Amino acid sequence: MEMVIFLVLAVVAVAAGVGVIAQRRAARSALFLLVNLCCLAGLYILLNAQFVAVMQVIVYAGAIVVLFLFVVMLLGVEQVLEQADPRRYQGIAGGLLGLLLAGGIVWALLQSPTGSIAELTADNVRQIGAALLTDFAIPFELVSVVLLVAIIGAFVLAKKKLQE
Repeated sequence: MEMVIFLVLAVVAVAAGVGVIAQRRAARSALFLLVNLCCLAGLYILLNAQFVAVMQVIVYAGAIVVLFLFVVMLLGVEQVLEQADPRRYQGIAGGLLGLLLAGGIVWALLQSPTGSIAELTADNVRQIGAALLTDFAIPFELVSVVLLVAIIGAFVLAKKKLQE
């Protein structure tokens, strides 16, 4: 039964991920992102990481998707007329980077001693908090900076399109 639930969640997560990048409307893309993040929360529950699953739903599915929807509505990005992008090499570069990522994942799986992804050992809130504030404090803060830069970049790009 657990394998069936995993397969259903995995297929829906991949389909929603494709829906995020395939949609032309930003609001629909954000809703596909919401579906994807909820499927990931279900996968975390299957890994017996209930705290991470709840944080996934509260922080990402709740706050981040709502933030994206507010930014889309406030900036009116949907009203900007789209023009054909003259840079056709981006699709080829994206495909090559995707293949490189897939190769890296396969290489990492082959290098692991068990041949599978390492199991989640931090199963309670105290251990996760201690790990985030000691061993992973710098990566944790760098992720927040990267998210802030991404939001500022999206704002600047949207403002440029609206002014043109």
